[in-house]
Amino acid sequence: MMGILNVTPDSFSDGGQHVALDDALRHAERMLAEGAAMIDVGGESTRPGATPVSAQEELDRVAPVVEVLVRELDALVSVDTSCPTVIREASELGAGMINDVRALEREGALLAAVGSGLPICLMHRQGEPQDMQQAPAYQRPIEDEVTDYLARRVAECEAAGLRRNRLLIDPGFGFGKTVEHNLRLLKYMESLQSLELPVLVGMSRKSMIGKVLGRPVEERLSGG
Repeated sequence: MMGILNVTPDSFSDGGQHVALDDALRHAERMLAEGAAMIDVGGESTRPGATPVSAQEELDRVAPVVEVLVRELDALVSVDTSCPTVIREASELGAGMINDVRALEREGALLAAVGSGLPICLMHRQGEPQDMQQAPAYQRPIEDEVTDYLARRVAECEAAGLRRNRLLIDPGFGFGKTVEHNLRLLKYMESLQSLELPVLVGMSRKSMIGKVLGRPVEERLSGG
């Protein structure tokens, strides 16, 4: 189980709550005590409509938190980033994994990931956070499109020198998908088994849980 630690002012469920370093540390401690196996630190919100931040701003948010979680808690830390600079710095600070919603498509990210030596999670998404939920549409069954996209990204990563045993995949619930897309993807998750890679899934507090159960964001944790 992964605990999510957003050090951003605008993430959809906890934006602004853990920006201060001490608040971030205490929240990570609570999640570890409650059974989290790793803490995923994010410094750029990827919620629908989110505004991009500069590499330096993201690094300024993330680096101190990664450093203190590794040093003070000896935690296994994943860093949610698409930024090459953050990938490189996170690996030097002792992060244990990179979790990239853009599947290393941003310029320089794949090279940085290869050099980091870290496991990498590749996620499927359609569009960018600014526009991904405006009118998501798929020409084929969504499980086929998601599986094919991830297969291509895995092949491209391997061709660049990122060994397969360092890769995980994430179908990207809520990233360029309607509620119906999400529910179908959940129903046919076995399609991803053809890639023979570990699967990371993030659904806690997502809008699909809220719309199915009719619950506000603060009451959706168990949906994950």
